[in-house]
Amino acid sequence: MEDYDDATAFLGHWGRFQQTVFFLLCASIFPSGFSAFSVVFVTDIPSHHCLVPEVNLTQDWLKAIIPVKVVNGKQELSSCSRFRLDVVRNLSARGFVPGRDVNLTDLEQEACVDGWSYSTDVYQSTIVSEFDLVCGDQWKQPFTSTVYFLGVLVGSFFSGQLSDRFGRKPILFGMMAVQTFFTFVLISSPSWTVFCILLFISGLGHTSNYVAAFVLGTEILTGRVRVLFSSMGVCLSFAFGYMMLPLFAYFLRDWRTLCLALSLPGLLYLPLWWFIPESPRWLLSKGRVTEAEAIVRKAAKWNKVQAPAVIFRNDEVNETKAQSKEHHSVLDLLRKSNIRTTTLIICLVSFTMTTAYFGLSFNATQLHTNPYISCFISAAVEVPAYISSWLALRYLPRQLSIIGTLLFGGLPLFLVQLVPQNLSNLTLALEMLGKYAITTGTALMFAYTAEIYPTVLRNTATGTCTTVSRLGSCIAPFLLKLRIYLEYLPYITLGTLAVVSAFAALFLPESFGRPLPETIQQMHKRKRLTCPCIIRGKNPVPTVLRDNIL
Repeated sequence: MEDYDDATAFLGHWGRFQQTVFFLLCASIFPSGFSAFSVVFVTDIPSHHCLVPEVNLTQDWLKAIIPVKVVNGKQELSSCSRFRLDVVRNLSARGFVPGRDVNLTDLEQEACVDGWSYSTDVYQSTIVSEFDLVCGDQWKQPFTSTVYFLGVLVGSFFSGQLSDRFGRKPILFGMMAVQTFFTFVLISSPSWTVFCILLFISGLGHTSNYVAAFVLGTEILTGRVRVLFSSMGVCLSFAFGYMMLPLFAYFLRDWRTLCLALSLPGLLYLPLWWFIPESPRWLLSKGRVTEAEAIVRKAAKWNKVQAPAVIFRNDEVNETKAQSKEHHSVLDLLRKSNIRTTTLIICLVSFTMTTAYFGLSFNATQLHTNPYISCFISAAVEVPAYISSWLALRYLPRQLSIIGTLLFGGLPLFLVQLVPQNLSNLTLALEMLGKYAITTGTALMFAYTAEIYPTVLRNTATGTCTTVSRLGSCIAPFLLKLRIYLEYLPYITLGTLAVVSAFAALFLPESFGRPLPETIQQMHKRKRLTCPCIIRGKNPVPTVLRDNIL
């Protein structure tokens, strides 16, 4: 097919059909903002100490039975030990006063053999207090988040291939159903193991429906509306859902009630099946031209414009049918050197941005003593970031935008280590500046990836690159633990990744102002920067900008 945009130009860019698709797809992304960081509240660790059973102890010994330790220069009650209960009971019965008659540092300590007592000042309950994921089992708390994002990773990989084979629309609604149902079923988890299994399955649908909606809108919408949807539309919908999360969590402080509330909005999206169409581009790529024309003619009626007698010419139809006989998979992303190089670079850049995005988002809990406020700040900074991504997509070349956001995001992270300890507000400003830039780049990468790859590979490529990037979300919680060895090592690591990725992005093809490629051959014609130091043949071309040669 020569050019879908030209064939459907008679529809216009912003008629009733486009408006319906635009706003309904944006609405379908809203719940993804709820679930993306819900684990921050569901798995948070309340203040806790060893449970002291009801025994005959004086008030002085009840207050002193939990040892006091110094953490970061502050005194705190021990979370995982207490003084031996039998010894304390004996001393209390004999009338000894702690600190006066007994030196507490000489007393033997024991583990929390009777369980723990959790503070309810912030949460009524989390899975940590429900399943005692503290002390010896404390590793299970960050691992729970990793399990969720592993589900997101697997879902991103397989949903992309399924969407390319069975259609954008079935996968969009199928993954929404998976996310909604298994988020609801979480509330019945009898153990941590069962919770993790259900959370993994819920993660399968999280990014999968986001990517399917993104690709569907990118293929249906055209021109500036497509740019608006792929930048501000989907991203602001995600951000507003993210900003609503702390509001839900503030009023629903029990983790089961919170999961129930986050799952219910998914039921509202079932009627959208009858209003959101399949992608005509995908139908054409599969040779289903009659169905594609039917959708376009229906769109013409909605927009009150006259459709031509023949929308897709015979030569286009024949070429589309020929393409439909070819089966494309993730191996097509690696088979040719040109596509392989592009895919590897995009995966590196996406991995870097996702690692930095989730690392800075998880670290936001340290911005304020109130986790609800810190979560809202982290979400709110994404709004100007997504607006900036829309402006960049509209006016700036893609390569320049990606490289700029990587450098602009990495530089503040290097500067954090130079900030004096007493200027915590400056550190906060640098972290938020870094997240602003990284969030902007993350939004750009979704649109950039969709513009580079042809229709027959677009969803597979988007899903594959998203899968690789999700490895970053899996390791981000553990990346923050590097501060145990060196306080600023997480910032140095993220900054270095950003600079390396910015250099690699120099060799990506440009897609600004060009129609979406429909075939792999059209993708090969894109130009990209090649290394001027590599001499090919006896008469190397002096310019560094040349066509990709298979």
